[in-house]
Amino acid sequence: MVISICLMALSSFLFAMLPTYGQVGMVAPFLLLLVRLLQGLSVGGEYGAVATYMSEIALKGHRGFYASFQYVTLSGGQLLASLLGVILLFLMNEQQLENGGWRIPFVVGGITALLSLLARSRLVETLSNEDSHRKESGTLKALFRDHWQSFLLVVGYTSAGSLSFYVLTVYSKTYLTSLGIAAKTVGYMMTIALFVYMSAQPVFGAIADRIGRRAAMLIFSASLAICIYPVMVIAMPAFSASPVIVTLMLIFLMLLLSFYTSISGLIKAEMFPPHVRALGVGFSYAVANAIFGGSAPAVALQFKEVGHEYTFFIYVIVMLIICFFCSWKLPKEPEYLQHDH
Repeated sequence: MVISICLMALSSFLFAMLPTYGQVGMVAPFLLLLVRLLQGLSVGGEYGAVATYMSEIALKGHRGFYASFQYVTLSGGQLLASLLGVILLFLMNEQQLENGGWRIPFVVGGITALLSLLARSRLVETLSNEDSHRKESGTLKALFRDHWQSFLLVVGYTSAGSLSFYVLTVYSKTYLTSLGIAAKTVGYMMTIALFVYMSAQPVFGAIADRIGRRAAMLIFSASLAICIYPVMVIAMPAFSASPVIVTLMLIFLMLLLSFYTSISGLIKAEMFPPHVRALGVGFSYAVANAIFGGSAPAVALQFKEVGHEYTFFIYVIVMLIICFFCSWKLPKEPEYLQHDH
């Protein structure tokens, strides 16, 4: 966790110092790619470690509540990014942003990463000496030989979860702008929606502690599969003249998503034993996120270019249906619930 945040800080500062195309030509996009890969590596290493750590320090009976703070901080980061974007758009014009103002958020991100490093350096290790010194601890061989079914199951429901998360928190900005809503207004709308979404995570984590992780996952996949198309494709365009109503619709979908995100790291961590837990969580998340989550804006753009923009949401629904069946395979009374209660 300490190494991952150091890489994140480094990549943020490198982003702020990147030369432009006008300065170094084709070297500029190559350097951008390298720094972006470094940033992605740090995020991939961080997710599995954080999810594992949150699940292992949580009190029994409150693991969903504790684990929800992973997405409190994740959505909180997006909230701060959205707020910073609103401030920059208010203080600078487009030309000023293009001439160097775009570097400011990366400097802020790097400084924030260094501040969080102070907290992480004081964390207590949760992995036992016995598990850490096992010959196959943290190896792909151990993961795929003994836990390949759990790995595939986690990839299955993470794919829909990551895709839905990116659609509602990233792609929706572009989508709302395409409905004719001004960019600054969309910035305000996203900031409000993300604040509500962030604040709701502990509530939905506590709900999952009551009804069980399996039930929460089934509610997430079924309800969002039913609601996302009529809300995004029918209702939002119909009420695009009212940013308040559209914001409420977006918040509604984000709350349905919260049944998943509040326990996202936990339901992955509980599928693997300690000696391959961080690897199992991190690798399954990376695979699902790279193929389905991170590609969401690009896939949506491809649908739009061929004149079938709304078909993208059918694709999201299909992934949510797959998630529903993967969630159905989760045990009804898993061991963690027996211990918790």
